[in-house]
Amino acid sequence: MAEAQNNGGTEINGAAELNGGAKAVTFSAFKPQLVVEAPKAVDAVAFYKAAFGAEEVSRVMHSKRKAEQELPLVLSADLKLCSSIFSVSDFAEDSTLAKNEGAVVFTLETDDIDGAVSKATTAGAVAEGEISEVEGGARVAKLKDPFGYLWTISSSAKAPPTVVSEDVQA
Repeated sequence: MAEAQNNGGTEINGAAELNGGAKAVTFSAFKPQLVVEAPKAVDAVAFYKAAFGAEEVSRVMHSKRKAEQELPLVLSADLKLCSSIFSVSDFAEDSTLAKNEGAVVFTLETDDIDGAVSKATTAGAVAEGEISEVEGGARVAKLKDPFGYLWTISSSAKAPPTVVSEDVQA
């Protein structure tokens, strides 16, 4: 099965065969949503801005709130990080989302791992071990943000050295 770009989305070729001949489904975006313990979404947004330079592009507040809540819950705050958008939401008691059903790790690439780790830990992340070098020369750091999500900060693998053989004849 192959992917094809179609009107700004990704279409899975051959999907109609798997779906009883129905028309292929096209997606236009993939947007992860981080659900945090209420009412910490506002703090999470501030953390992702401070730690990773995320830019808030929109926010929708929950229209209902209980009397004991000082602020309404965040239904969805969209953040732009690099060229991707992700959402942060408060976990509401009446939510259809099941809390902690799976695990997720986010990866950011940078040439300045030391600076990125320093910025994130200053903002409240906790380093999970030391920065390590992996096969291929890439450096990797693992962090846990204050809301329990794991982040990997990595550099691109270094290009292998060019080997010139003296045995090459002209």
